[in-house]
Amino acid sequence: MDDANGLPPRIGIDRPGSFSRSVFHERHPVLIANLLEDFPYPPRIRAELEELLAESLDGTVPAEPPPGPDTAAWAAQLAPYAGKPWNDLPFLWAEAYFYRRLLDAVQYFDLSSPWRGVDPFAPQKGRQHDGPEMLRDLDAYAALAETDPAERRRSLLHAALWGNQADLGFRTNNLQAGQGESAGDVVVDDSDAVAELLDAPGHAPVIVVADNAGREITADLALIDSLLETGTTAVELHLKADPFFVSDATGQDVLATLDALDSIPNEPAGTLATRLREAIGTGRLELRTHGFYTLPSTYRELPADLATEFAAAKLVILKGDLNYRRLTGDREWDPATPFDTVASYFPGPVAALRTAKSDLAVGIDPARLAELDQDTPDWRTSGTHAMIQVRR
Repeated sequence: MDDANGLPPRIGIDRPGSFSRSVFHERHPVLIANLLEDFPYPPRIRAELEELLAESLDGTVPAEPPPGPDTAAWAAQLAPYAGKPWNDLPFLWAEAYFYRRLLDAVQYFDLSSPWRGVDPFAPQKGRQHDGPEMLRDLDAYAALAETDPAERRRSLLHAALWGNQADLGFRTNNLQAGQGESAGDVVVDDSDAVAELLDAPGHAPVIVVADNAGREITADLALIDSLLETGTTAVELHLKADPFFVSDATGQDVLATLDALDSIPNEPAGTLATRLREAIGTGRLELRTHGFYTLPSTYRELPADLATEFAAAKLVILKGDLNYRRLTGDREWDPATPFDTVASYFPGPVAALRTAKSDLAVGIDPARLAELDQDTPDWRTSGTHAMIQVRR
C-alpha cells in the first residue's frame, strides 16, 4: 500500500513490457508522426514536437509550468516532479502533462501565433464523421425509433458504453483496434441500477462527463436525448476546454457532430440534431467545461465548485477509460476490490461506463476474473471488454 494515504501505489511507466510504458514508447512516437503528417507545421513547431518526444522518453521534467490557462495549478502540480526523469512519473500524471506540453509545442495557446487555437487532432476527429462506422451507428440508431422509450434508453446506454471503443488515442498505434467492432463482453453490467437512479423522483440534473469526440460523443448525445425524453429535467454535458488525449471532446467537437448529423442522409439523425439544438437553446442540455478536466488530477482532488455540482446531481455518468482511471486514482488495485469501496469518496451517485483499454480494473468477481485472465489474457487492454459500474 502507499504509505502516504493507505491506497495502492500509483501505476507508473517504468516497468518494461507494461501497457503504460508502451503508451510512451510505442504510441506517442506514432502520435507525433501523425501530427507532422496532418499539418504543414513550420520548422520550429516540428522541432519542438520532436524535442518533447525525446524528453518524454529519456529526459527530465523542467521546473517551468507550460504556458496557457491554469498556470498556477500547473505550477503546483509540477512542484513534486520537477527535475525527475519522466520514467519516474505516475502514468496518469505523465500522460496529462505530455498533452499539455504538446499544446504548447504547437503554439495552441500563443496569442501571437497563426496556430493559436488550431486543434492538432481535428483531422483525426473529423475523419470519423465521414466513415462507414458512423453510418452503421446511425442506421442502428434509426432502427430504435419505434421501440419503447425505456428500452431505447437502455440500448443507447450500451451504445454509449461501446462507443468508447472509438477512442483515437487507443487506435494511434493499433490500426485494427475497433475496426468493424460490435458489442463485446460486458464484464460488469449495472444497467438496472443506472435506470433506478435515473428514474428516481426529483428534478436534479444528470451530469454526463464526456470522453471522446466522433462516434463516441454521437452515441453520448443520442443517450442524452433519450434521457430528456424519458423524464430527466436537465442534462449537463461536461467537456474538455482544450484538445486532450487525441480525441477527447470539446465544445467545438459537439457542434461539429451536430453539423455532421445534419449532413448525413439519415432522417432520424437530422431530427436528433434538431432536438439537441433545441435542448441546448432552452437550457435543458447545458454544455459545460472546467479547468480540472485537463489537469493531471484524480477525482479525489475535485475542486470545491465541481464537487458541489456533482453532489447536487441525480447521477454523474463518467464516460471512458480516462475518467475511470481518474475515479480509481489510476492505482494498482486488486481487481476484486469492490467498486463501491474504490469510489466511496465520490460526492454523489456515480456510474462509470468504460471500455477496458488499460491495465486497471476493479469490482470484478474473482471467479470471473480468473476465467478472463485464463481465456483472454489481454482483456484489460484490448477494448473488447467493458463495464457499467455504479456507486449509489
